[in-house]
Amino acid sequence: MIDSKSLIHESASIADNVKIGAYVVIDKNVSIGEGTVIKEHAVIRENTTIGKNNLIYQFATIGEEPQDLKFRGEYTTCTIGDNNIIREYSSIHRGTKDGISDTEIGNNNLLMAYTHIAHDCVIANDCILSNAASLAGHVKLESNVSLGGFTLVHQFCHIGKYAFSGLGTVISQDVTPYTLIAGNHAKAYKINSEGLKRKNFNDTTIRDLEKCFKIFIKSTKPLEERLSLFNALNITCNDVNSFVDFIVNSKRGITR
Repeated sequence: MIDSKSLIHESASIADNVKIGAYVVIDKNVSIGEGTVIKEHAVIRENTTIGKNNLIYQFATIGEEPQDLKFRGEYTTCTIGDNNIIREYSSIHRGTKDGISDTEIGNNNLLMAYTHIAHDCVIANDCILSNAASLAGHVKLESNVSLGGFTLVHQFCHIGKYAFSGLGTVISQDVTPYTLIAGNHAKAYKINSEGLKRKNFNDTTIRDLEKCFKIFIKSTKPLEERLSLFNALNITCNDVNSFVDFIVNSKRGITR
């Protein structure tokens, strides 16, 4: 199950049924859960934890030192959950002491070829990053986000659940949940209704989200007036509440 041409540090903890290809490098203090497959020439750097049933393709690099000039080799980590697919030439860097000291990726995510996840990023579950999508440091992706190929995300941005970006999008502000964005710089065009239908959202929820999108994203009224307009609708829906709460709590401002 472990190719003799791989290089594995003696402190690494490898589950019994992990498959490791030729010329794989696994550094010190690495833990890899059962059922994970690591293909030829992949590199897993120190202080990285990888869960169960992940598929890591050739030439991927996980847990490398962050590209942060303030980094001085301090102890930080990279944590990968279960059932992720990490395609060839993807790079994931570990955290920094000025961030959360960790880079966290949850479960069931697909990182296509040449994607980059910088230090201190947090990716929840069921996200798709298409080819060459890149996250700068401290970015947070909620669950079920889909980033089109060559999407670039500025540091400290927060992207809400079920958001979708088109090809070549450049994101420099927070992106509301359930929203379709595109462009350089990104603009919010509509609720991602087709994507939500595929995820079995009901028509009433989608219509209510569309009403909120018009009030909060397309309107130029002050936030207090927009909140008053929203409250007058008397909508009772957890997804709509998540949309509004995201806007109220945004620290970088909202993509509009």
